This record gives sequence, structure tokens and C-alpha cells, in this order.
Amino acid sequence: MSLEVRMLTVGAIQENAYLVRREGSDRALLVDPGEEADRLLAALEESGAKLDAILLTHTHFDHIGAVAPVARATGAPVYCPQLEVAVLADIMAYVPYAGFGPYESYEADETVAGGERLELAGLSIDVTFTPGHSPGHVTYAIADEGALFSGDVLFAGSVVRTDLPGGDWPTLARSIATLLDTYPDETRVHPGHMGITTLGHERATNPFLAELTAP
Repeated sequence: MSLEVRMLTVGAIQENAYLVRREGSDRALLVDPGEEADRLLAALEESGAKLDAILLTHTHFDHIGAVAPVARATGAPVYCPQLEVAVLADIMAYVPYAGFGPYESYEADETVAGGERLELAGLSIDVTFTPGHSPGHVTYAIADEGALFSGDVLFAGSVVRTDLPGGDWPTLARSIATLLDTYPDETRVHPGHMGITTLGHERATNPFLAELTAP
């Protein structure tokens, strides 16, 4: 099995949405559709695949702005972190900055809290609870393909901010440590912003992880 991942960087905040499927499959997943619903739907149509599900790592507005239109157009169920369902259901109440939106709210179809194994689009996806940037944040791992969809937990050469509501550095550090301890170094990290990296590269070079990787 090999994984086909298309990264689409969308919106003013340059968020990474991911269209994911097994190579050649007619079923796909969409992770964190933040903006530009028409562009995401065009990419799906170009792939020729049917959307099995929309997976949300967390519900900051830049990751969920296109959820409702994409869900409505495709009929795909939306999997939302359990602790953040209320945000998805009333997006504009949680947008902290003027000039963004308006975004259409959505009632989650399914919830995840960490510890689940999802069988979607012919893929086995493990859900890990990774709070610290937001209270209910999760990471989706396709372990047999060596891929993590980590939202805003770990970036290439950096880490995410923790000064938003519900953010906390010690909690985020524990979440990152969980990923480092659970998955091998060659695991590819598909983050919510910036470029793709690997756990091993971040373990070796990311200055923010020094306290986590010290012998």
C-alpha cells in the first residue's frame, strides 16, 4: 500500500488542508478544510474519488472555514474533537480577529477524543489526543504508511503558539513527546502550516524540542 497525499495551502493564514487516499483508490479523506471550499472540491473532483470523511484536528477558524460547504457538497461525515464540538457549531463566536469570515457553522457528525481507530477510505487511522494548542486537539496517524496529520502541534523547525484560549506549553510539550515516543523517526509529519517534515528531523534539529530529546 502507498499513500497519496495532496497538500492544498488555503486562506489568508496559509493553512494546509490535505486530500488523502490510498494510491489509485476511489475513496478519499480530507483533513482540516480551512478555506477555499471551491478549490478543495475541484481537487476532489480531479482525483475522481468519493470523499469518505472530513477529519478535523481542531477547530480554530483557519482549519474549519470550509467544513460546512464541503460537507454539504459531498455528504461526507465530519469527525470533530469531542471537546471542541461547540466551536464548530458556532464558528464566528470564536473568531478572535476582525476581517475573517463569515464562516458557516456545522454540527459534527462524529466525535473523537483520542484512542479511537477509524476505518475510512480503506485506511486504518489511529487518533491521538494532542492538546496544548487547543483543548481538544487530536492527531491522526496512518501508522502503516508512516504518516501523521498533526494539525497545529509540531511544525518544521518550530512549534505552534500556546497563547490562544486553551493553549499551554507544558501540555503541548507532553503531546509532542507522545508523538516522538509512539512513532518512528521516519514518520512523515503533515502539519497545519508550513512544510512537511519527519519526526526524526525535528527530534534532531528543532530547537524547541531540546528539552524533550535531551539524554
